[in-house]
Amino acid sequence: MVDEITDATFEEETSEGVVLTDFWATWCGPCKMQSPVIDELSQEMDDVKFTKMDVDQNQETAKNLGIMAIPTLLIKKDGKIVDRLTGFTPKEKLESILDQYTD
Repeated sequence: MVDEITDATFEEETSEGVVLTDFWATWCGPCKMQSPVIDELSQEMDDVKFTKMDVDQNQETAKNLGIMAIPTLLIKKDGKIVDRLTGFTPKEKLESILDQYTD
């Protein structure tokens, strides 16, 4: 399952464990391609928390993190940013990257 988060909940929701946040917007074509990949992985990877944030409705976090293009996938481990991917990322590549951060 992918949780929708907001500027107000971002820090709390991404402070523990391995968390992937998908920064996206409704009008973004590549975001629409990325979304099913994130959904699939959320069903398959129990040791990763999957979240998404609409950058149009939550501009503060994206601005603070310097996110200039979407989709941007931000990976945090125990509250620290460990990876950032911009543009569409295929499922196999994303799964391989996430595996590096899980025990």
